[in-house]
Amino acid sequence: MKLRVGLVGLGDQWATRHAPALRAMSDRFEITAVCCEVADKSHRIASEFGAVATDGFRALLQRDDVDALLLLSPEWYGPLPIQAACEAGKAVYSSASLDFTPEQAVEVRRDIRESKIPFMAELSLRYAPATIRLKELIATRLGKPRLLFCHQRLPLESQANRLRRGKHCPLVWRNMMELVDWCRYLVAADPGSIVSSAHGNHKGDVETYYQMASLDFRGCQPSADAPNQSPFRPLAQLSVGHYIPQRWSDALSFRRPASLQVCCEKGMAFIDLPSSLIWFDDAGQHNEALDAERAMGEMMLDRFHRLATHKLCNSSDAHDADCAMKIVLGANQSIETGDRIQLGFDED
Repeated sequence: MKLRVGLVGLGDQWATRHAPALRAMSDRFEITAVCCEVADKSHRIASEFGAVATDGFRALLQRDDVDALLLLSPEWYGPLPIQAACEAGKAVYSSASLDFTPEQAVEVRRDIRESKIPFMAELSLRYAPATIRLKELIATRLGKPRLLFCHQRLPLESQANRLRRGKHCPLVWRNMMELVDWCRYLVAADPGSIVSSAHGNHKGDVETYYQMASLDFRGCQPSADAPNQSPFRPLAQLSVGHYIPQRWSDALSFRRPASLQVCCEKGMAFIDLPSSLIWFDDAGQHNEALDAERAMGEMMLDRFHRLATHKLCNSSDAHDADCAMKIVLGANQSIETGDRIQLGFDED
């Protein structure tokens, strides 16, 4: 079944992730309408895909030839397109779910739950080929994670908010939220507390910025094949750094740490995104290059297609995005107070 979709916003991942994925999956997706802040851009993209440029997201959602909404940038309207899609009963794919204020996130979760629409938040690191393979190894060979180290080193200039659409969430918050969700997904549990510190500010200028955070996952249960072990407390250490100028490109890549290092019950693994995985167990070293796997954009759109065409109600993605936001807000509170912040989460 081909899903007819309307695009609202064309964010910073359009050219590298979304457009290639939509072209590759043209047998399952048809772009019928486009709306973004810049009218010329809307008309250009609409012409490229044989679609219609609309004057606003409400007009787009009222069209009979739009089955689902792809919200690829919050721009000025924040969560309003999602709420309008809930009213219209149309499925939503959102790459902007980490860009809302906490109050808006609560409203969005409520509207999705009450409308029972198919909804998917773009939590991209979950869909990297190396992540999918690591989850398989955790379940079969490596056992549950005990220590995780996530590092993201980015150019100094890339933290500027002018490179990020939407005023609700600074870019460095977004980067940290993605790492938080990645660890939460791999551990399959919520952290109990967080402590964080930072150098510089996260207001989107080009000053040097670095943030680290330590997540304490309390009371995780041991594996089924070792039921007598006491509950353990996985720890995750995260860092995001914007401190090397783009013109020093050699330094930016010099001795770059692995995107993820995870120590499990029976071995350990190293990931370099998106598709490089090296893991170790009692049998030795195993190298896996997953370049032949489908790209992250296609993996995510494939899942959304299944949700939308089968009309599967899904509010868990909104819950996961909300949890990532709460954790990062806790980290920011820790930076201000110098204290470890206790975390609590409400279930849907």
